[in-house]
Amino acid sequence: MAWVYLIFAGFFEWGWPVGLKLGMTDAGVRWGWLAFSVLCIAASGTLLLLAQRSIPMGTAYAVWTGIGAVGTFVLGLLLFGEPAGVARFFFVGLIVIGIVGLKLASPQ
Repeated sequence: MAWVYLIFAGFFEWGWPVGLKLGMTDAGVRWGWLAFSVLCIAASGTLLLLAQRSIPMGTAYAVWTGIGAVGTFVLGLLLFGEPAGVARFFFVGLIVIGIVGLKLASPQ
């Protein structure tokens, strides 16, 4: 169950950067998006806490940040038209390989 918590914690990591990006515009503060960010941070942290009860802290943290980094990279491409160069995909692929490797190398 700890890995399920960790994966969902990583998913919530996607929400807070999106909420921050959408929460501050040239027109001013959009409080709903900032509140969404705070909720995502709280949910992500809580699920990480639960995951770390069984998964080593270093592994849990690395996987958590990796899922967050890959997810926000993809959301940046899809939602905000961020650049999609070959080098960026290559290095995000390295992050994915690292996440999978940590999962495979972790004690159960």
